[in-house]
Amino acid sequence: MTRNVPVYDPRGAVETQRLATAPRVKQLEGLRLGLLDNTKWNANKLLRGVRDRLAARHAFSAVNYYRKESFSLAATPKLLAEIAANNDIVLTAIGD
Repeated sequence: MTRNVPVYDPRGAVETQRLATAPRVKQLEGLRLGLLDNTKWNANKLLRGVRDRLAARHAFSAVNYYRKESFSLAATPKLLAEIAANNDIVLTAIGD
């Protein structure tokens, strides 16, 4: 006896568009550095350590620190706009 069993494909369809990457900066001196903490356990520690090492070698004009509400949520459009408006380069980390 044969039965027809429906099989569903869980992958779905993803629509994307190509985006150009930002050009690399030539030097870090005088730039405004943004750090985006995703609130995972060690992200703060990792970002602050990287910040300290970079700041010891490069003279940033400003270092700005931001936190997302939750690691499981995307940063809000308002937060992303603030980061984009107030920084020249941005670092983020997962930090598990």
